[in-house]
Amino acid sequence: MRCLILLATFNGVKYLDQQLSSCAAQGVSQIDVLVSDDGSRDGTLDLVKAWQAKWAHGAFEIVSGPRDGFAENFRHLILSASQGYDLYAYCDQDDVWHADKLAVAGEKLEPCGDSAAVYCGRTRIMSENGYFEGHSPLMARPPAFKNALFQSLAGGNTMVLNAAAMALVRKVSANCRFVSHDWWTYIWITGVGGTVIYDPTPKINYRQHPGNLIGKNSGFGARLRRAAMLLTNRYRSWIELNLSAIEQNREMLSIENRQLLDTLLHARAHSGLRFARELARAKVYRQSQLGTLSLYVGAISGRI
Repeated sequence: MRCLILLATFNGVKYLDQQLSSCAAQGVSQIDVLVSDDGSRDGTLDLVKAWQAKWAHGAFEIVSGPRDGFAENFRHLILSASQGYDLYAYCDQDDVWHADKLAVAGEKLEPCGDSAAVYCGRTRIMSENGYFEGHSPLMARPPAFKNALFQSLAGGNTMVLNAAAMALVRKVSANCRFVSHDWWTYIWITGVGGTVIYDPTPKINYRQHPGNLIGKNSGFGARLRRAAMLLTNRYRSWIELNLSAIEQNREMLSIENRQLLDTLLHARAHSGLRFARELARAKVYRQSQLGTLSLYVGAISGRI
């Protein structure tokens, strides 16, 4: 089994050695690494070059990132990734992978054959110093495009794509920006009717520290803050960006999902109760009841 790890780095020297050590410990026959460094100034580049010199599991390539934020750095990785691999794994710079992460992902993705599929799942949350702090919420509702339009199911740091999924994501990422690579991947795998495999058993330790761009979403307080975020202009701008990018690739969607998108776009233009009614009619949802309620309130108030 051949796997390509897509590692985005930026000033991550403090934790990166542990992450790369966990990547090297994976029980997969060939593991190549593609690093996109986004202009680090803290010794990160020296560290990855040292790992490049001693990497014994396959190829190890370092490229310069676009220096335009983490989403564009991952888009750069997606577009730079070579074809011919069985698995493609997104990788953050500050986590720790469990030793069987890639093997489990490969085993679960194998039955999907040549159809687009992504493996993802819960995370084991750890403190900055590596102490256990709990788990991310269990996403119990089924993966679907009507969920993906308004929420990402899992973090990109848990995602492993098969070759068909990476070919799809590469194609739809060529000429448009997106909010985040994990959300974008979830949108398109569900959008074409592919397979999303959500593992309730964590396969990574997700480190929490002051530099986290997203951070954990466990605990009632964190969930309440995320629900409240649905009522902000920031969330509306995210939806605008994603919808615009989806529209540029609408021919890739399944007929059913294209019809759903058209219905929601038309209703969204009128906002208010009409938009909320169409969301309800289409049974659009977020993974939690609180999140779904906030989504409908945001629709009524014109914040989505």
